[in-house]
Amino acid sequence: MHVLSPIYYIVFTAVTAAGVLLQAFVLLAIFIAIRRSSSELQKTLNEVKEKAMPAIESAQSLLDDVSPKLKTATSNLSEVSEVLRSQASHVNVTVESLLDKTNAQINRVDDMVTATFNALSHASKAIETAIGLPARRITGMLHGLRVGVDVLLGRRVGGPQPSVSEAAVAEQKPAEQQQTEEEPAQQKPA
Repeated sequence: MHVLSPIYYIVFTAVTAAGVLLQAFVLLAIFIAIRRSSSELQKTLNEVKEKAMPAIESAQSLLDDVSPKLKTATSNLSEVSEVLRSQASHVNVTVESLLDKTNAQINRVDDMVTATFNALSHASKAIETAIGLPARRITGMLHGLRVGVDVLLGRRVGGPQPSVSEAAVAEQKPAEQQQTEEEPAQQKPA
């Protein structure tokens, strides 16, 4: 075995002591940095508390003040909703009843109008039968009398009747001219 000389032990101890001393300085620097950061953080936190706390307290008091009002408004809204539902149901029932009554009245009026038209149609047929048939008979009889009178008076039957102006002209012609006009007409058919 080989034994190390004491100088190695001294150098090793000195290097270890320097390492421990360096580690102590690093830890001291970290401690100082953390302390400075902590004090700055404390200052910032104090500033935030000074500025934010009044706003938070104001918001809390506002929330405390508004909360009962919101509860009241919510309950009122619920009551209004229930009342509106019941009123809508009532209006719906009323409208349905009104529509049923209106439809019944419309059907009654339709039946009345239909009955009136049927009665008018029946009455017009009855009037036509009661008045039209005798009127046609009377008209036929009058026409027959007229034709008979025309035949008796010697007028033409079955053709167009002379107008009033032709009849007046015919009466003004002398009887002799009428006879001369009739003679050639009688000779043509032979």
